[in-house]
Amino acid sequence: MNEHKAPEDVSTPPAPGSAAEIFGPLLVVATEYVARLASDGVTRGLIGPREVPRLWERHILNSAAVAEAVPEGARVVDVGSGAGLPGIPLGLARPDVELTLVEPMARRVEFLEEVVADLAVPAGLRWRVVRGRAEERSVATAVGPVDVVTARAVAPLPRLVGWCRGLMRPGARLVALVGASALAELPSLVPELEAAGMRDVHSRAVGAGLGDAATTVVVMTRGAR
Repeated sequence: MNEHKAPEDVSTPPAPGSAAEIFGPLLVVATEYVARLASDGVTRGLIGPREVPRLWERHILNSAAVAEAVPEGARVVDVGSGAGLPGIPLGLARPDVELTLVEPMARRVEFLEEVVADLAVPAGLRWRVVRGRAEERSVATAVGPVDVVTARAVAPLPRLVGWCRGLMRPGARLVALVGASALAELPSLVPELEAAGMRDVHSRAVGAGLGDAATTVVVMTRGAR
């Protein structure tokens, strides 16, 4: 692993016991990833400086909670991955999954490729990075069969479904981390999402034991058409 000095306020999780339970032996990798976000992530414009003190709760543990909605051994694609959220914490919490990070912006792709090379490869994790937009045919070809698509505050749900539907085979699941306003709108959006081919659209609380890092995701499954 490259040497990246973490600022003192992010070098230790705010809830060490919870973080250790979630990441197990990969907690050291998660800590190195946080150090990357707090240093390179800020200087390269991927993370706002004000986010640094709350990286663990607001970004890392919050993203890792998504693992509760992902089946064992799934092939996961994180679309609009940005700095790797929620994909990288999810992949660290669940080393059984095969993770593809999809991102269109070159500077973000460069960061993700460095993280994969320096952190995932030495740890034996099955991660890779694909540059492009989820709706592009070339991305679907590069990604291949998908069990779960994840996204974090990428777009309104109907638009997100439109972008991701081509990646999803029938039975594949979309797990979206969304804000409070999107959750409030969900009941009114269900008919539109179902018209787009989604089924079993519902919200699900995850990370109940994580205190302030607990969150709610929207989960839906692509139907047969």
